[in-house]
This record gives sequence, C-alpha cells and structure tokens, in this order.
Amino acid sequence: MDRLAILSLATLLTFLNVDNALAVNASAGTFAVSQRCEAFQSFKNKTNPGNLAVEPGQTYPIAEVNREQFQWVRVKVGSGKNNLRWVSADCGEVDGLVMSEAGAQACRVPDKYDSYVLAVTWQPGFCEHDRGGPAKPECKAMKSGALTVNHFTLHGLWPNKQACGIDYGQCNGAELNLSADTVDYIKPWMPNFHYGTQFGNYEWKKHGVCQTAMTDDAYFRFAVDLLKSFNDSQAGEYIRSNVGGEVSREQVYSKLADEFGSKDARNNFLLICSGDYLEEIRVSLPKDFKGERTLKGVIGQAFLPRQATDRSECRAERIRIEASGAGA
Repeated sequence: MDRLAILSLATLLTFLNVDNALAVNASAGTFAVSQRCEAFQSFKNKTNPGNLAVEPGQTYPIAEVNREQFQWVRVKVGSGKNNLRWVSADCGEVDGLVMSEAGAQACRVPDKYDSYVLAVTWQPGFCEHDRGGPAKPECKAMKSGALTVNHFTLHGLWPNKQACGIDYGQCNGAELNLSADTVDYIKPWMPNFHYGTQFGNYEWKKHGVCQTAMTDDAYFRFAVDLLKSFNDSQAGEYIRSNVGGEVSREQVYSKLADEFGSKDARNNFLLICSGDYLEEIRVSLPKDFKGERTLKGVIGQAFLPRQATDRSECRAERIRIEASGAGA
C-alpha cells in the first residue's frame, strides 16, 4: 500500500472512530442525571444497542469525557460488557471531574500533531460581520479608510492532532521573538502587525509552539507563503475579482478542482461565513510539507476522504464578498 493510501486510510479510521479518538480519561467525577436521555455506544453515529437510557435521579461515576471542553460523558449503564455508554452532558450535572494526568496533557505535548490547518481570512468580511471584528485596530483603520485590505490575510497555521479535536495547542515552548525583517514580511498579510504583535504572539503561544521543526521566524514566513499561494490561486483570484459582489460556492470548489486536478480537492477546503458573508477559508494540510512552499505543492494529492464540517460553514450557494471599509 502506498503512502497516500495509508494516509487516507488512517484519516478515514479517525473519522469512523471519532468517539474514542477524542476521549480523555477521567480519574474522578460523577454525573447526576436530571432528565431522561439515550445512552449511545457512539454519539457520532447515534447507535444505541438495547435502547439504553439514563433516568433522572441516577448518579454515575464518569469514565471518560469526549474532550477537555466536553459535551459528552461516558458512564457505565447496566452490567453488560457493552454498556459503557456516552450521554450528553446537557442531561445532568457533572461534579468533581478530574482528568487523568495523561489525558489532560496529551493535547499539549509538542510535535504530536498529525496534520496542519491553514486559516486564511477575508479581512473585510471578518471586520464587518464577525462579533469580535470591529474592536480590532486593523478593522478600525479599515473602517476609517486609513487601511485598505483587498487580499486574503493570515489567521494562522495550526498543528493539528485528530484525537484532540480542536483542543490541541498551548504547548510549552519558546517566547515569540521575531526579527524586524520578518515583522515587515508579515505586515501586509497579517495586518494586525501594523499595530503590534499581540495577535501574532497569541497565535504563536496557542499553535506555533506545538511544532519545533521551525523557528518563529520560519514558521510565520512559511505561513505567509502558503497564504500568498492561495491568494494567487484560481479560487483566490475568483473571489478577489468579485469584491463588493457575490461568488458561487460551487464555482469556488470547481476552481480548486481545476487547480489540483481532482474534484476531491474540495475535501481539504472549508468556507466559513458570517451570515452570507465570507469570513475565512480553512485548509487541511498533511503533516509532511515535503520542502514545498505552496498549497498545491504541500497538499499534492493528499486529499481527505471527506470534507470537515463546522457550524459556521458557508451553506448558501451565493456568498457575499465584503469590500474593505464597506461599513464606513
């Protein structure tokens, strides 16, 4: 089996076993049930052999939670060997929860990532329509007309560990100490750097320190290069040529398919919207960059077996592309 097939199989198995992949062991804690709820063998697939349920007034020791910021708890329901079941945390009250040391720290260990996510922002859409946008100094400058941004910008490059879901990050590592040349290289593509390095420092401490293959200078320069390659791609040019108007979601994916030579390329891209307005595009990347510095080179043919989902993903066929300072 070739390397790509192994990668695809491993990714698929992660999706299929997502309940256990995200589990974090608990060394203490109880779950007091306040309403009747189903007890699932797999909460993702909603499987419930035997139609088991928990009832109000029952209290169970917690074996696992689905991640540190949990939505599901795993408890023993009945005496059968397959009766360790997942119950929604909304169905009761958790008390005294303590994560096992291994479980609590597993998502904060550097170099345990199995992939990356590149997040690129459509800055005008973010500034005008995201709840946190207007307070940003670059957004204030765009609204006043002091700054114009008409290209994609860098949100971040995130080492990713499938077993941790969205919780892999905040590893121990060196402080951010960028050279002046690197700051100048970043500024046009991460406009918060015009006003300081607070956001860059946040991204480095949360994500960058979880990889040690690159220094902070190399990490940010590489992220900018990947961003620029998307900005100049067929899909990026299509979006930028329709500022102040609309694009077709399917046309964006079609242009990605043309660029990468496969319709499966869409599986590595997720469009994020605020309402009908484009805010961000997230790109799934393999762990090994192979010495490449463009998205096409890094991804190659390593396409995911299916597209990720997000509650903020763009669902409408027509997506609006905000212009810089449009809310002024």
